Amino acid sequence: MPLSASLGSLARNFAAYGASEAASKASRLLVVIAAARALPPAEIGIAAAALATSEILKALTETGAVQRIIAAPAARLEATCLTAHRLVWVWCLGLFLVQIAVAFVLWAVGGSVAVSILVAVLAGEYLFMPGGLVQAGLAMRENKLRQAAAITGSQVVLANILSVLLALIWPSALALILPKLLTAPVWLVAMRRLRPWRPAAGVAPAPLAPFLRFGWAVLAVEVVKALRLYADKLVVGLLLGAEALGLYFMAFNAGLSLSNAVSQAFATVLFPHLHAHADRAAALRESITLSLALTVPVASAQSLLAPVYVPLLLGAQYAELSSVVALLCLAAIPTMIWTAAAGWLRSCERPDLEFAVTLVLAAAVILNTVVLAPSGLLAIAQGYLAITVLIMTAASLPALATAFSFRNRSA
Repeated sequence: MPLSASLGSLARNFAAYGASEAASKASRLLVVIAAARALPPAEIGIAAAALATSEILKALTETGAVQRIIAAPAARLEATCLTAHRLVWVWCLGLFLVQIAVAFVLWAVGGSVAVSILVAVLAGEYLFMPGGLVQAGLAMRENKLRQAAAITGSQVVLANILSVLLALIWPSALALILPKLLTAPVWLVAMRRLRPWRPAAGVAPAPLAPFLRFGWAVLAVEVVKALRLYADKLVVGLLLGAEALGLYFMAFNAGLSLSNAVSQAFATVLFPHLHAHADRAAALRESITLSLALTVPVASAQSLLAPVYVPLLLGAQYAELSSVVALLCLAAIPTMIWTAAAGWLRSCERPDLEFAVTLVLAAAVILNTVVLAPSGLLAIAQGYLAITVLIMTAASLPALATAFSFRNRSA
């Protein structure tokens, strides 16, 4: 596909996934608003601890199976799908049992009973994932990204609407958690209808070794990425208590929800876009330019307007969170640059390098939280922004050099 045509395709897919993610995060912000007005910060903190624990464990579902389906040669597609199907089922059932065990251990060691129950409830999501992941990979392979985005976005929006209603009718931490499980069948049914697939008779499964070679690094990256995004929440809860965690959770959702939505959408569409082109440097250059053209003005506007919208949305009692939110908004810019660089590394089958950078970043974010927690949430946000800018920008330099070098522009 010519790059000019592919840029239009990328823009349309990015817009579709971006709109889906933005709708999801906007509805998530409604949950935060409802929670801020209906629940005490400590109750929000309990839900945030359960969500953080669950999201870290859920990262273990990212085995790279979808990417293997997208990249499989046509002659090996059915065999690849069959292996992916079996692998994902075994893996997700194992994760379901692991998360139930984690919930039991949390209860047994004297942790919060409420958090243990919520973690166990969220384990049910694993039972709905395997039935639709192969179909999702095939849909992305066939460039049905906009339809897949609509399905994912619809499920999240529905879950968030249910959370808002439950938070107003039945104010409790469970109101923020239960809808995630209740709406999981929506994604499963819709994805199976979007791209029907059943194992073909007489097809031998593809060898497992390529899945393991590629998947271990992808899995490691996603787990460490989840630690980067959620482990600091657990640290805040442990060091400062549930109430401080509730405030931190609200600040992060107000500051990074929309920007993270754009970044997640970009990551989803970037791998298929880069994989479809022999000139990956030019495709990467187009991708970075398009994504930053959207991210920089949005993140800047969010940061500047934080003192206005934070007290309006969350209530005047939370006005002091404006400075924290303003700083966190700016972290979206280096995050977008690194998302592009990480996608490029995956397309070059070097997820191991992405893993190394993500590991350093996660360790730095956790250390920052531990060291600065006694100084308060604003200090943590300042350190978070500094770490994000320094590490992500430095790690992205090889990809930026590849994309924007004079030789590649002239080619």
